[in-house]
Amino acid sequence: MVIKVNNLVKRYGDLIALDHLNLEVKEGEVFGLLGPNGSGKTTAINCILSLLKYDKGTIEIYDKPMTPDSYDIKRNIGIIMQNVAVFDELTVIENIDYFCGLYIKNKNERKALVEEAIDFVALNDFKKFYPKKLSGGLLRRLNIACGIAHKPKLIILDEPTVAVDPQSRNNILEGIQKLNKAGATIVYTSHYMEEVEQICTQIAIMDKGKVIASGTNDELKGMINSGEKITIEIFKFDNSILENIKNLPHIISADLNNNLLIVKSTRGKNNLIALLDYLKSKNITIGKVYSEPPTLNDVFLEITGKELRDL
Repeated sequence: MVIKVNNLVKRYGDLIALDHLNLEVKEGEVFGLLGPNGSGKTTAINCILSLLKYDKGTIEIYDKPMTPDSYDIKRNIGIIMQNVAVFDELTVIENIDYFCGLYIKNKNERKALVEEAIDFVALNDFKKFYPKKLSGGLLRRLNIACGIAHKPKLIILDEPTVAVDPQSRNNILEGIQKLNKAGATIVYTSHYMEEVEQICTQIAIMDKGKVIASGTNDELKGMINSGEKITIEIFKFDNSILENIKNLPHIISADLNNNLLIVKSTRGKNNLIALLDYLKSKNITIGKVYSEPPTLNDVFLEITGKELRDL
């Protein structure tokens, strides 16, 4: 087991930030940690890294207790936090060399690792740039290079794609998958559901300081009542029919947005056919039809009742 958290409790006065948190991350996983702001994600990560003291519970990394002076464990951890942490007075290559030097003392070995990290995040054309001259996306990539240059076995990324352009986001996500394929175990937190769906092999949803659901993407979707989301372009629609649709079997909700009928149904094979048959029986003219399976965002909203991005 790479990470094992057992009954972790962290209090800030009367506020319980972590409420008997249990968490397990296995070797080779890309482990997604989701939760609304205030759910305890960052507190959990800081406790796991032994950056915060906690009130109760145990934390093991690679089957060893994690403590502030567990330098043998920390050598194998790479940390990329949400706030970019580099030195403004150092160039790109100097920053990466500095952070790599915290773990690798041999200069020749470190030089090779720094060059490899620069190549990995595609910063070859920016080696001598200072951070203030870099765009937000390039800064994020520099931050990642500083965290992974020493080739850690466990990499923790906390919101690494916040406020970056789409090209940089794709570059970062592809890089994370490459790191995983090369053998690294990844812990990944994000506000972007589609990212977690794209790269994570296991997902845990936190709320109020504890894990309230966990599993693969498909397993989490199997926990909720929602099935497909059906969107139908309609013409000359009588609003009274909307109420009848809501009362059809297996329909969870039905809404009309301009000329789009949006229907959510429970899981089933023939919900779309039944709905189209009903509209045909009422002589409703339809245009384009879309059917989508439930998303991770649907799971999150049903389990927590909260919108992740707006909290």
